[in-house]
Amino acid sequence: MILVVSETDSFLATSLVGKLETEGYKALLSHGSIKEIEQIHDGIELVILFMSAQMEDDSEKLVYIKDVAADLDRKIILIGDESEKGKALSIIPETLVLEWFARPLIMDDLIKSIDKYMEDNTGENRKKTVLIVDDDITYMRTVYEWLKESYHVGMASNGVQAISYLARNKADLVLLDYEMPIANGPQVLEMLRADTETGQIPVMFLTGHGDKDSVLSVVGLSPADYLLKTIDKPSLLAKLDEFFKKQR
Repeated sequence: MILVVSETDSFLATSLVGKLETEGYKALLSHGSIKEIEQIHDGIELVILFMSAQMEDDSEKLVYIKDVAADLDRKIILIGDESEKGKALSIIPETLVLEWFARPLIMDDLIKSIDKYMEDNTGENRKKTVLIVDDDITYMRTVYEWLKESYHVGMASNGVQAISYLARNKADLVLLDYEMPIANGPQVLEMLRADTETGQIPVMFLTGHGDKDSVLSVVGLSPADYLLKTIDKPSLLAKLDEFFKKQR
């Protein structure tokens, strides 16, 4: 679903929705209503936002649209005058902006940008989402840096954060620290498996212990795999690449 947000049913916005549907995309024109967007939240693949004086004045809507895109790891295409660009980018970080189109809009250029994004980020070409759960923030950020070019990556420092993340986002794999305070890896795995929404998400344990007894206790929980924390970047990427190839 491509979400087109415009404060009014302008000719340009309605024409864009019609053009997208002609191109075979599902598209919805919204005035930015939170209630309306919530109904299609999980199906949003791209947001196209028409800036306007009304939109500039409604920071709440801009913040909400920004949060939706960030939660889903989706991009936003911004359309507006140069004078509106600063207001948009003061709320929406550039990392979420796929492209800025100034008025007067050249529709063919916009469609080309949409086509490329959808081709690269949906279906079989969609980047997989990996959630890292580890109370060691330094190690977690290191793994994040290793994976961010190849995967959409989420981070959680404990089981509660992991459950909260997965309530709002879909993940294709969880990298779960085996030893954490309060709720350890096995306990978090049990919580995930007890929920119908998260029970089928593959989990790989991250462990700092490679001795026989430790490995047997990890394997006994039937994770998708286990990884020693001494693993290097090339080996981790190769391991995940092999895992997702088998998933296909």
